[in-house]
Amino acid sequence: MERFIEFGEGKARMVNNADWLLNLNYIDFIRDIGGCFSVNNMLRAECFKQRMEKGLSFLEFNYMPMQSYDFYYLFQHYGCNMQFGGNDQWSNMLGGTELIRKKLGKDAHAMTITLLLNSEGKKMGKTAKGAVWLDPNKTSPFEFYQYWRNVADEDVMKCIRMLTFLPLEQIDEMDSWKDAKLNTAKEILAYELTKLVHGEEEADKAQAAAKALFVGGGDDTNMPTTEISAEKLQDGKIGILNLMVACKLASSNKEARRLVEQGGVFLNDEKVEAASFAVTEEMLRAGVKLRKGKKVFHKAVLA
Repeated sequence: MERFIEFGEGKARMVNNADWLLNLNYIDFIRDIGGCFSVNNMLRAECFKQRMEKGLSFLEFNYMPMQSYDFYYLFQHYGCNMQFGGNDQWSNMLGGTELIRKKLGKDAHAMTITLLLNSEGKKMGKTAKGAVWLDPNKTSPFEFYQYWRNVADEDVMKCIRMLTFLPLEQIDEMDSWKDAKLNTAKEILAYELTKLVHGEEEADKAQAAAKALFVGGGDDTNMPTTEISAEKLQDGKIGILNLMVACKLASSNKEARRLVEQGGVFLNDEKVEAASFAVTEEMLRAGVKLRKGKKVFHKAVLA
């Protein structure tokens, strides 16, 4: 559910819109709120135009009235008169200002910011695992660092300009960097963003762990690590497929098998050749380094 932050008297207030949405009566909602929306106007909105070509579900069609009701409720109960969001939400946000005007006869405002898109015009922040989170419990500082370290060459300077507080003169100088120097730019981007979100200490740890992986000779203690309990071993071993699932490098044994068969799984920098390969208890006691593809690293140790 969305969160709303209210600023006032130097403080922020967070509320959960589930508190007022989950108890809505559907009949009352479509009668009182649905009557304020014109289907013709909604279909002219860019967000619906794009979906109409691929198929627009009834669930998606209800998003605008629901988000508009959010704004209407916040206006009434919290005095919120401005909604701020990505420019892909412009039509939904305008729906909220119109609902407030029709129901209350008052003015409200909306403000958007340009979405961060990659060179292909797609939203950034999505990976095979899902969104990149600011919460370290969902995306560790190391994984956060690695995400930005691995952005496409075409996107690195745009991200530096949009997301960091580096002096513009320094960024302008970096604009001419090419080839190997782009990797330096990515390291700067990853470090600056990790420091901004998680603090300098965590940024230093993530950078040190990354150098340990890619350069060698560094400290790998900050690499994401999973402890494997002895109960998961059979005859003193754990199969590579089960180990990958336990480390959340694959969602299932089937996916893990596919990765192994495609040559995308490495153990201590050696390619795993067969899905039947097993890691021994002795190896786990020393700690093993798993790699999926070129960029996803993980360590497994015996608990």
